[in-house]
Amino acid sequence: MMRIDILTVLPEMIHGTLNCSILKRAQEKGLAEIHLHNLRDYTTNKWRRVDDYPFGGEAGMVIQIEPVDRAISSLKNERAYDEVIFTSPDGEIFNQPMANSLSLLNNLIILCGHYKGVDYRIREHLITKEISIGDYVLTGGELAAAVITDSIVRLIPGAIGDEQSALSDSFQDGLLAPPVYTRPADYKGWKVPDVLLSGHERNIHEWRLQQAQERTERLRPDLTNQK
Repeated sequence: MMRIDILTVLPEMIHGTLNCSILKRAQEKGLAEIHLHNLRDYTTNKWRRVDDYPFGGEAGMVIQIEPVDRAISSLKNERAYDEVIFTSPDGEIFNQPMANSLSLLNNLIILCGHYKGVDYRIREHLITKEISIGDYVLTGGELAAAVITDSIVRLIPGAIGDEQSALSDSFQDGLLAPPVYTRPADYKGWKVPDVLLSGHERNIHEWRLQQAQERTERLRPDLTNQK
């Protein structure tokens, strides 16, 4: 079973997301555990504050090291963790190969960035991996943590009813997914390609591969250039 512990100042922001659809079913099946931890529960501040002004006078507030250290230490006292992840806009860009690798691990901690950032000593001494979901800034790392968690858990065998479906997703083979169609075969004169109605498996496979390559070259040439 995979366990993911998410440290955040706003657990309510992603609680619903982590308890519906595939994530909910994976937890009900005993394939994954996802736990939200409010960093305010680990501060010694009587007002439950976890942030303070940065040294040097820069604008914004910074998450303090003490509550984060206390939270991570508390979790590590109960079990070993494969990675302690920090969501940050300047982290390594998240992609499908990374999701595949993380899905093979057992225990993960994800620290959600917030405010102006976190005391840099957290990143120097407590974090093992920094991840960004794109070159833009969010209010906090909660949405990024939800994206990472969803992409990882859906890859656990049994999380999706048809496991072949996950293997044919975009990016799994470095290509975008080919077009998909369903009934009716003819709607307002807009027809499904004949090859998909032919029942000829080899021709269908070749068509899907050709379409995936064409769409990738047209829409995401950067993926083609990486090969």
